[in-house]
Amino acid sequence: MRLYRSKLREKMGESLKAVLPVAGIVLLLSFTVAPVPAGILLEFLAGAALLLIGMMFFTLGAELSMTPMGERTGGSLAKSRKLWLIMVMGFLLGFVVTVSEPDLQVLANQVPSIPNQVLILAVAGGVAAFLVLALLRMLFKVPLSPVLIVSYLLAMTAALFVPEDFLAVAFDSGGVTTGPMTVPFIMAFGVGISSVRNDERAAEDSFGLVALCSVGPILMVLLLGILYHPDGGDYAGSVLLTAADSVELGRLFTSSIPHYMGEILISLLPVLLFFIVFQIFFLKMERRALLKIVIGLVYTYVGLVVFLTGANVGFMPAGNYLGRILAAMPHRWIIVPVGMVIGYFIVMAEPAVYVLMKQVEELTDGAVSGAAMKLSLSLGVAVSVGLAMSRVLTGLNILWYVIPGYGLALLLSFFVPRMFTAIAFDSGGVASGPMTAAFLLPFAMGACQAAGGSLVRDAFGVVAMVAMTPLLTIQGLGLIYRWKSRLGQRPDQVGTAPAGPELYGEFEIIEL
Repeated sequence: MRLYRSKLREKMGESLKAVLPVAGIVLLLSFTVAPVPAGILLEFLAGAALLLIGMMFFTLGAELSMTPMGERTGGSLAKSRKLWLIMVMGFLLGFVVTVSEPDLQVLANQVPSIPNQVLILAVAGGVAAFLVLALLRMLFKVPLSPVLIVSYLLAMTAALFVPEDFLAVAFDSGGVTTGPMTVPFIMAFGVGISSVRNDERAAEDSFGLVALCSVGPILMVLLLGILYHPDGGDYAGSVLLTAADSVELGRLFTSSIPHYMGEILISLLPVLLFFIVFQIFFLKMERRALLKIVIGLVYTYVGLVVFLTGANVGFMPAGNYLGRILAAMPHRWIIVPVGMVIGYFIVMAEPAVYVLMKQVEELTDGAVSGAAMKLSLSLGVAVSVGLAMSRVLTGLNILWYVIPGYGLALLLSFFVPRMFTAIAFDSGGVASGPMTAAFLLPFAMGACQAAGGSLVRDAFGVVAMVAMTPLLTIQGLGLIYRWKSRLGQRPDQVGTAPAGPELYGEFEIIEL
């Protein structure tokens, strides 16, 4: 128990560093240029407190449960050497975890002209198919860049035939379906699959699963847009509940907790059942290791329930109101730099970001540091929110942003080490998590309402922007690292772990 308490203190420190800057910016704005009603401000502060607790429990839980579950399951499948089994189980995994993703229900409600179940099944099928494609790429040692280029070329071609009102929702779907619960498991699953390979490219090929799983939903939703010819202009946004007094504030949060308890239980259940089947027939782990995973799952469950309650109940009204006030000011372009500052700090409040940073540090043996990842992600999201706010004010078509953005990102993939490309495209899906949906999207919607724009055409697309710009900043980090590596290491060795005893720390337990 002493170990868990120590870990919780460590995670609380990380949570404070992530949430306090965002809370400070909102408080500064609310006490100066953007006055916020007391009820909304109290909701925000209560939500910030819940975010701190939720992130603390989730990051520890993911480290104890989701990561070892994914690695052991992927490793067991790869060791079976049965390609058909890997493909079938990979498809089932991708399908069940996507169907259970809570944010997918939100996406389905945004497109009234397509039946919800049709959209959900199509998106789940897209994720499942591209997860299988990602696994085959790893097993057959195919470079990631050509696969991404073909996938995005197909998506951009399909986008030319889709109604403009539907484009932003379609591109948002890529970030929405890679949520904080599924991302840690899928990333660890890739590590497990690649662990049976002994070549020097195994570590870098363990990345890229989230990248390809983010393309599948975009392509499938665009295809649905061609078939159904949807018109998203009728979407008016969700009703934001605000509290008039402290008693109502308490009821607002306590009444929401049972909803998220059920939602997260449904989300965790498919992954848990998937792991139980593997434990019974393949893994046969000892009791102590299983107990650690069970404890981690409890932490994960509690953390996600508390986090989503704080984000959705506490942060959404504040984000919407701030966006509305700033965009209604005489100098409304101030919303662009303000949005960039918020974006710079808010990405560190995404729970899955810390899972990605830890995995990158471990698999690169420190070659890509967590601090460098953090700075690159923060700069990328800052730029993305600035671009999203400019769309809100100008009404420019999202294709004017995503085609040059993804085109440049794919071009950079030919000049940076392969691992940086895989990490960059994974980070795009990881960065666009629940905080983007709970604060940045309402922020854009409030600004859009004040500016008189179309919600679906102009406000939606924030998630797509957040998923796009880290591809550029992290690959920029790769260019810098490649240039520095020429002094003492060949570019094709950048990011690979050293062989021999130096790979392991003095106090690490090596499982054979």
